[in-house]
Amino acid sequence: MSECIFCKIVEGSIPSHKVFEDAHTYAFLDIFPANRGHTLVIPKKHCKDIFEADHATYSAVAGTAKAVAELLNSKLEPEGVTIFQMNREAGWQSVFHLHMHVIPRWNQDQLHKPWDIAAATDSDLSQVMEQLAK
Repeated sequence: MSECIFCKIVEGSIPSHKVFEDAHTYAFLDIFPANRGHTLVIPKKHCKDIFEADHATYSAVAGTAKAVAELLNSKLEPEGVTIFQMNREAGWQSVFHLHMHVIPRWNQDQLHKPWDIAAATDSDLSQVMEQLAK
């Protein structure tokens, strides 16, 4: 039996508030919501993160995230939506089963951007492009 909490949710040994389910994905309300309606979308088969997921699995999760966003939009009528998908500890991932956060947003909610925007220099961009071309 897997020790992964999300795998246990999929198998039904841990209860959840299911929002959506299909053959490949499962979506449920986050028990530590950033906002009302905050939903997690996961693949039913375990994969740790984007790097372990095959293209079909990641596509299924992204497709379900869109369907969930549309459901939340029609039923909760938010003024926006934020979708996050984090990988590895340095990328803010805390549960190591691939998942997307679909978070309804309202103009006066208390959420804020996780980073400050600053323009890159041409030199910085050129260095990245050189590394990508190798």
